[in-house]
Amino acid sequence: MPLLVGLALLAFWLYCLFDVITTPDEESRNLPKLLWVLIVVLLVPVGGVFWLLLGRPNGPRSPRPQFFQDRPPRPEAPKGPDDDPEFLKDLERRLRDED
Repeated sequence: MPLLVGLALLAFWLYCLFDVITTPDEESRNLPKLLWVLIVVLLVPVGGVFWLLLGRPNGPRSPRPQFFQDRPPRPEAPKGPDDDPEFLKDLERRLRDED
């Protein structure tokens, strides 16, 4: 039982730490983001609760950070040979020729 509680606390702490780190600087409430990171890291059991109650942004977060919005869209990924109809036709022809 103590192991389960310890794992739950670790998961909660990691979630809060990741949430603080990924929150944009201008959206953190009451304190600067760096100070929130220190609070969550140093006050392990209660730092995360403080972050969720006092520091986490209110309302929905933006879907994508601004950094990703400025990038051009990615080119289409190359297709595998089994997705190429010409390759499959050529493969069938070669298999028939072998028989």
